[in-house]
Amino acid sequence: MRDRQRRRALYDMIITLSTYEECCNFFDDLCTGKELEALEQRFEVAKMLSQEKVYLDIMKSTGASSATISRVKRMLSDGTGCLREKINNSLEEEA
Repeated sequence: MRDRQRRRALYDMIITLSTYEECCNFFDDLCTGKELEALEQRFEVAKMLSQEKVYLDIMKSTGASSATISRVKRMLSDGTGCLREKINNSLEEEA
């Protein structure tokens, strides 16, 4: 139960962030540089997988290991679908 309360408190705080700068500052205060780099890398991998890029291209472009790419691919196919939907919407807006 405590884990769920902690999760809820964090996400409730995140949805109050209203600007890019505020979001950056919040995550800079909360996460280490390495943690942010890992999140950013995983997000870039997810975008590239959604664009049907091949592992070798993703590895070269992002520096991600094949294990990381596999984990992100599995999350995209077995997860809730929210990230894939958001990425697809974003890619459609860019086109």
